[in-house]
Amino acid sequence: MALCASKSVAKQMASTSADDTEETTFNEVEKLQEMGINMADINKLKGAGYATVMSVIQSTSKELTQIKGLSDAKVDKILEAARKLEACNAFMSGSDLMTKRNRILKMTTGSNNLDKLLGGGIESMCITELFGENRTGKTQVCHTLCVTAQLPQNMKGGNGKVCYVDTEGTFRPEKIIKIAERFGLEGDAVLDNILYARAYTHEQQMELLKAAAQKMVEEPFALLVVDSIMALFRVDFSGRGELSERQQLLGKMLSRIIKLCDAFNIACVMTNHVMSDPGGGLTFAPQFKPIGGHVLGHASTVRLSLRKGKGDQRIVKVYDAPNLPESEGIFAVSDAGIVDAE
Repeated sequence: MALCASKSVAKQMASTSADDTEETTFNEVEKLQEMGINMADINKLKGAGYATVMSVIQSTSKELTQIKGLSDAKVDKILEAARKLEACNAFMSGSDLMTKRNRILKMTTGSNNLDKLLGGGIESMCITELFGENRTGKTQVCHTLCVTAQLPQNMKGGNGKVCYVDTEGTFRPEKIIKIAERFGLEGDAVLDNILYARAYTHEQQMELLKAAAQKMVEEPFALLVVDSIMALFRVDFSGRGELSERQQLLGKMLSRIIKLCDAFNIACVMTNHVMSDPGGGLTFAPQFKPIGGHVLGHASTVRLSLRKGKGDQRIVKVYDAPNLPESEGIFAVSDAGIVDAE
């Protein structure tokens, strides 16, 4: 992979490229041919967004039979072959899981204070949710991560490309160029390593995630950004009558994102809207809560609440995380992305 670098960091990136390149940790869906599955059926799987063997295993028989041309018998044969390839029906020890988790990357946010709050940075293989009112810095964090994710691992980067799904039209390439200059990178090269798509419906948003999976098989990625996860669901579904259907489709989308994170060792950062919570408590702090309900809450591994502080300062709070204490930190928004507050 030809990642971007100016002369100031080119030597560092060249010296670490060999160390940062990991062995492929997934089997492409074409491997099923070795187990007796014909190529025509494999192409049907690929056309439906199944790019890896594990993605097939992680789907139900009902989902696979909905693919045009795949009968119940074919699906049973495909699943049997996939399980033999991955040998995924066995338990693993806690030590083996610890070894697997050693692959996890932690990418800098651009702010040492925020990195410290997160235990080192944004983690791969999980979803990090940023929620808050408008002007709290959610998209600014996403822009900064688009650059830092491309840094080599010895510079607290992810050494990979970025996939950016924009549902609100807030992505600005000019901002990326300024942030890249801060880190000594060439702006045009950084932009070349960002796979960008604008989504206008929740259905298109799901199709883009399927397309992203195929790209991630072909090239190494480090970060998936969805800005924002709920915007299109709010438009496409209205009222309590459609709430159940909305939550079911949201759950399927989040499940697909989680599978991408796990299969390709990428981090997912998604932004989220908030709603007023008048009964949230008798405190002086603004009372709001993230939308998306329990479905979104359970899918997100780390949930960060953002609110505006004094001037360019933003206050971030660990709202929920399995391994982080509930604490607050401060960062600042600048032309060069996210920085430490003065």
